[in-house]
Amino acid sequence: MDDAVARVRSFNRLVAERVGALEDRYLSLERPLGEARVLWEIGRAGCDVRTLRSRLSLDSGYLSRLLRSLEAAGLVAVERSEADGRIRIARLTEGGAVKRGELDLRSNELARSFLDPLSVSKRERLVAAMAEVEQLLTAGLVEIAEAHPESPDGRYCLEAYFAELRRRFEAGFEVGRSHAGADDDLRPPHDVFLVARLRGEPVGCGGLKLTLRKPAELRRMWVSDDVRGLGIGRRLLTELEAGARRAGVGAVRLETNRSLTEAIGLYRASGYREIPAFNDEVYAHHWFEKELPQTSER
Repeated sequence: MDDAVARVRSFNRLVAERVGALEDRYLSLERPLGEARVLWEIGRAGCDVRTLRSRLSLDSGYLSRLLRSLEAAGLVAVERSEADGRIRIARLTEGGAVKRGELDLRSNELARSFLDPLSVSKRERLVAAMAEVEQLLTAGLVEIAEAHPESPDGRYCLEAYFAELRRRFEAGFEVGRSHAGADDDLRPPHDVFLVARLRGEPVGCGGLKLTLRKPAELRRMWVSDDVRGLGIGRRLLTELEAGARRAGVGAVRLETNRSLTEAIGLYRASGYREIPAFNDEVYAHHWFEKELPQTSER
């Protein structure tokens, strides 16, 4: 582990040097990197301050200081939302839009400076390695926590889940015909419902219906298409299984539709075995179960 930590630190130092993070005038634009990054993230359409803070993972006080500096420079205007006075919206001024355009051009030049000295094959290796590093680092930003299904993030995930079922099932999907649409499911504290968030935005969910003297049922597993490949589904599954073990449940079972090939692959790779149908779910083609090793944790 010590060698790995040293390698990560060396990589971080090199990246900071190459992107100019140590310079007071990032890309020679007379703004430090932090302010340049905020300008970029505000974008031409503007952005509410709460979203900015979440996207950039910044302390609210530090973000406020960055915005005040950009306001003083005449590049940004921060105003109250007309729809909700509690929300502050940051927008680029005309000068800010010009500066952001310059930032865009010089960022492209910086990126080309990484690639120009390399042969075609080495460029391809570098770009592929960067894509993999970006994916792995992004995966580490995902947070999973318990939520109520009727919370705003819970409802967002469930609506996206049902929309995906309607899109992918051969015969469509009607909530009222399925066990997956039961309104009394997954209510804490008796059941478990988890939401995965990336930079504060909901990107996945999963639930566990806990019942006495029989296996718990896994329900409503969903991960946004935008973040597939980050291992979120496996993390949700692992945490739900841990919740079942803490509740003293010896097995978890589930049903799924044959159209959800990624989910079926995940379940099989995670040790689930196919079993005879244990319910009359009209949209199911496969039923799975996994026995869980017991733990003393309660």
